[in-house]
Amino acid sequence: MPDSTLQAVARSLGQDMKVMSNVSNNVANMHTPGFRRTQTIPSFQEIAAGAGVIDQRDGTLAQTTRPFDLALRGPGFFVVQHGDETLLTRSGAFHLDANGVLMTALGDPVLGDAGPISLAPDTAIRVDAQGQLWSDTQQVGQLRLVSVADAGALVARGGGLYANRGTEGEWKGAVVQGALEQANVDPADEMVRLMETTRHVESVQRVISIYDKAMDTGINRLGDN
Repeated sequence: MPDSTLQAVARSLGQDMKVMSNVSNNVANMHTPGFRRTQTIPSFQEIAAGAGVIDQRDGTLAQTTRPFDLALRGPGFFVVQHGDETLLTRSGAFHLDANGVLMTALGDPVLGDAGPISLAPDTAIRVDAQGQLWSDTQQVGQLRLVSVADAGALVARGGGLYANRGTEGEWKGAVVQGALEQANVDPADEMVRLMETTRHVESVQRVISIYDKAMDTGINRLGDN
């Protein structure tokens, strides 16, 4: 088997391993609100870099009626402050801390147009479809909402957080108050992908085994001469 063929086999197995890793991660996060499933890119250069594409299709909604549970419809993200980084998330399970700052479930401040959103305690808040926060007829905040031009530029950071290595685009979706978006993972689809990939790995392994036996036979015959 020429070196080029061996390299092709190795790349094929590398792609299969990446698919299996993505499937495993997707299934593990099936119940993480706002989680975006990862798809493997069928490109050897991207596979070598360990890259995948974040699926930006909407997940289903679960109604909660809690005022600070927010969900997004359409491609886009909430923006949060995670340590020294500005990261993106679809998980809108927010709450107010003791200082009235709107926080994620992980304890990260939710950002508005002018920084972290701070609200007066014990105030009834309405959030409209554009992400504006209202107390009666007075606007008291505006969620910072962005879209991502290139889904391949998103890098998962765990906990439903994503870093964007690309540019931000104009957000054109809608905010739904009193609901949480579920992970956009279809267990049946992931199982099909896993089964198909497993069969492909087994086929490649059989090719390698046949090649090894052929090489062993050839070497033994040379020894007989």
